Amino acid sequence: MIGAELLSSASLTLGWLIYLPVLLWAIVRAPWVELFSDSRRQHLLCATVFALFLLWLMRRDFDTGVSYHFLGMTAVTLLLDWPLAIIGGLVAQIGLVLLGRQDLAALGVNGALFILLPVLVTECVAILVERAQPRNPFVYIFCSGFFAAALSALLCLIFGLTLLWFDGLFAMPEWLEDFIGYVWLIIFPEAFINGMIVSALVVFSPEWLETFNRTRYLSAPWNDDDRKP
Repeated sequence: MIGAELLSSASLTLGWLIYLPVLLWAIVRAPWVELFSDSRRQHLLCATVFALFLLWLMRRDFDTGVSYHFLGMTAVTLLLDWPLAIIGGLVAQIGLVLLGRQDLAALGVNGALFILLPVLVTECVAILVERAQPRNPFVYIFCSGFFAAALSALLCLIFGLTLLWFDGLFAMPEWLEDFIGYVWLIIFPEAFINGMIVSALVVFSPEWLETFNRTRYLSAPWNDDDRKP
């Protein structure tokens, strides 16, 4: 998360201009009929939002105004699909604002960077995997889970540092030249957490994953002998 004091008014405005239209589009595209008619999906959404809120509370706050925490949006996107993932991320953000752990003015920028960007990356990777139509669930777990989470964390870090550098209100740390070494300390835990959650869901509750094609991944493979009358 980035504090509002580190961002210019132009960046804060741009964040809201990006975040609000996508948020409204997610509200329009969300499956409200299925959600209100299915208590299981309601409980799943509430539990996911609460888990995301707790994950974002477990963070390292720096005196410079920047906070580091795991994102978790890859697993949330695969679990709820992108509209409810964006809405769930907003609810978790509002919880942080009410606790004073996030600035309301920077909610748009943080939402665009740490919610919309991971959701976009995860959705694009999931679409590419689905187009390839693999039959091995490990492909789904590794590409949509581990790889998408690692790529999301990397892009969030790059775009976040670029924004801070562009505004010029944040003193870049001296260890920035060792950026490559620190990157692995950020993207690997993010990939591990999301990948393990997706792996557990595929094994124990694949029906909870909205983006998981159970018919293709979990159906028995064809055998030439089975085709004979």
